[in-house]
Amino acid sequence: MESAKKIAHEIGGLKNDALRFGLHGVKSDIVGSHPLESAYESGKKSEEEMKRQVIAHTYGAALPLKMDLDRQILSRFQRPPGAIPSSMLGLEVYTGAIDNFGFEDYLNDPRESETLRPVDFHHAMEVRLGLSKGPASPSFM
Repeated sequence: MESAKKIAHEIGGLKNDALRFGLHGVKSDIVGSHPLESAYESGKKSEEEMKRQVIAHTYGAALPLKMDLDRQILSRFQRPPGAIPSSMLGLEVYTGAIDNFGFEDYLNDPRESETLRPVDFHHAMEVRLGLSKGPASPSFM
Protein backbone atom coordinates (compact mmCIF):
# COMPACT_ATOMS: atom_id res chain seq x y z
CA MET A 1 0.00 0.00 0.00
CA GLU A 2 1.29 3.41 -0.90
CA SER A 3 1.71 5.91 1.93
CA ALA A 4 -0.12 9.21 1.64
CA LYS A 5 1.96 12.08 0.37
CA LYS A 6 2.49 14.82 2.91
CA ILE A 7 3.47 18.43 2.42
CA ALA A 8 6.16 19.69 4.78
CA HIS A 9 4.64 22.25 7.09
CA GLU A 10 6.21 24.30 9.83
CA ILE A 11 3.74 25.70 12.32
CA GLY A 12 4.71 29.28 13.02
CA GLY A 13 7.62 29.02 10.60
CA LEU A 14 8.53 31.38 7.84
CA LYS A 15 7.68 29.01 4.99
CA ASN A 16 3.93 28.69 5.33
CA ASP A 17 2.81 31.55 7.55
CA ALA A 18 2.39 34.40 5.08
CA LEU A 19 -0.53 35.89 7.00
CA ARG A 20 1.49 36.42 10.13
CA PHE A 21 4.88 37.39 8.66
CA GLY A 22 4.05 38.62 5.16
CA LEU A 23 5.24 37.28 1.85
CA HIS A 24 8.77 35.96 1.66
CA GLY A 25 11.03 37.77 -0.81
CA VAL A 26 13.23 35.79 -3.16
CA LYS A 27 15.58 38.68 -3.91
CA SER A 28 17.09 38.62 -0.42
CA ASP A 29 17.97 34.93 -0.89
CA ILE A 30 19.62 35.45 -4.28
CA VAL A 31 21.42 38.76 -3.83
CA GLY A 32 23.92 38.94 -1.03
CA SER A 33 24.82 41.99 0.98
CA HIS A 34 26.70 44.89 -0.50
CA PRO A 35 30.47 44.23 -0.95
CA LEU A 36 31.32 47.21 1.25
CA GLU A 37 29.07 45.88 4.00
CA SER A 38 30.69 42.43 3.90
CA ALA A 39 34.17 44.03 3.95
CA TYR A 40 33.15 46.15 6.94
CA GLU A 41 31.83 43.08 8.81
CA SER A 42 34.98 41.03 8.10
CA GLY A 43 37.17 43.95 9.16
CA LYS A 44 35.22 44.29 12.38
CA LYS A 45 35.60 40.56 13.08
CA SER A 46 39.36 40.62 12.43
CA GLU A 47 39.77 43.71 14.63
CA GLU A 48 37.87 42.01 17.44
CA GLU A 49 40.02 38.88 17.07
CA MET A 50 43.21 40.96 17.25
CA LYS A 51 41.93 42.64 20.43
CA ARG A 52 41.26 39.22 21.92
CA GLN A 53 44.79 38.06 21.06
CA VAL A 54 46.37 41.19 22.54
CA ILE A 55 44.35 40.78 25.75
CA ALA A 56 45.25 37.08 25.90
CA HIS A 57 48.97 37.82 25.49
CA THR A 58 48.89 40.71 27.97
CA TYR A 59 46.62 39.41 30.74
CA GLY A 60 46.48 35.65 30.14
CA ALA A 61 44.15 33.27 28.37
CA ALA A 62 41.46 33.37 31.07
CA LEU A 63 40.45 37.01 30.54
CA PRO A 64 39.12 36.62 26.97
CA LEU A 65 37.09 33.61 28.17
CA LYS A 66 35.68 35.65 31.05
CA MET A 67 34.85 38.46 28.65
CA ASP A 68 32.97 36.03 26.37
CA LEU A 69 31.04 34.70 29.36
CA ASP A 70 30.11 38.24 30.45
CA ARG A 71 29.01 39.07 26.90
CA GLN A 72 26.80 35.96 26.80
CA ILE A 73 25.23 36.82 30.16
CA LEU A 74 24.54 40.42 29.18
CA SER A 75 23.07 39.42 25.83
CA ARG A 76 20.40 37.31 27.55
CA PHE A 77 18.83 40.16 29.56
CA GLN A 78 15.89 41.45 27.57
CA ARG A 79 12.48 42.92 28.19
CA PRO A 80 9.45 40.81 27.32
CA PRO A 81 8.12 41.58 23.85
CA GLY A 82 5.89 44.59 23.83
CA ALA A 83 5.65 48.29 23.19
CA ILE A 84 9.07 49.12 24.69
CA PRO A 85 11.89 47.30 22.90
CA SER A 86 14.96 45.99 24.71
CA SER A 87 17.80 48.48 24.63
CA MET A 88 20.47 45.97 25.72
CA LEU A 89 22.20 48.83 27.52
CA GLY A 90 24.49 46.59 29.59
CA LEU A 91 25.81 44.82 26.51
CA GLU A 92 26.28 48.12 24.66
CA VAL A 93 28.30 49.54 27.55
CA TYR A 94 30.36 46.36 27.90
CA THR A 95 31.22 46.14 24.20
CA GLY A 96 31.69 49.88 23.76
CA ALA A 97 28.91 50.10 21.17
CA ILE A 98 27.27 52.88 23.20
CA ASP A 99 29.95 55.28 21.92
CA ASN A 100 29.08 54.59 18.27
CA PHE A 101 26.85 57.16 16.59
CA GLY A 102 24.76 55.36 13.97
CA PHE A 103 22.14 56.48 11.48
CA GLU A 104 19.32 55.60 13.87
CA ASP A 105 20.65 58.20 16.28
CA TYR A 106 20.14 61.13 13.93
CA LEU A 107 17.61 59.80 11.41
CA ASN A 108 14.43 57.95 12.21
CA ASP A 109 14.25 54.79 14.28
CA PRO A 110 12.74 52.09 12.00
CA ARG A 111 10.68 50.75 14.91
CA GLU A 112 8.76 54.05 15.09
CA SER A 113 7.65 53.81 11.46
CA GLU A 114 4.00 53.92 10.46
CA THR A 115 4.41 50.68 8.51
CA LEU A 116 5.54 48.71 11.58
CA ARG A 117 3.14 45.89 12.31
CA PRO A 118 1.94 45.35 15.90
CA VAL A 119 3.55 42.59 17.95
CA ASP A 120 1.69 39.36 18.59
CA PHE A 121 2.56 38.89 22.27
CA HIS A 122 1.50 35.25 22.45
CA HIS A 123 3.59 34.22 19.44
CA ALA A 124 6.58 36.21 20.69
CA MET A 125 6.54 34.42 24.04
CA GLU A 126 6.11 31.05 22.29
CA VAL A 127 9.21 31.78 20.20
CA ARG A 128 11.14 32.87 23.30
CA LEU A 129 10.17 29.67 25.16
CA GLY A 130 10.96 27.49 22.15
CA LEU A 131 7.38 26.36 21.52
CA SER A 132 7.14 27.95 18.08
CA LYS A 133 9.47 28.86 15.23
CA GLY A 134 9.97 32.07 13.35
CA PRO A 135 10.86 35.63 14.33
CA ALA A 136 9.43 36.90 17.60
CA SER A 137 7.84 39.86 15.89
CA PRO A 138 7.28 40.81 12.26
CA SER A 139 9.24 43.81 11.09
CA PHE A 140 7.61 45.86 8.36
CA MET A 141 4.53 45.45 6.20
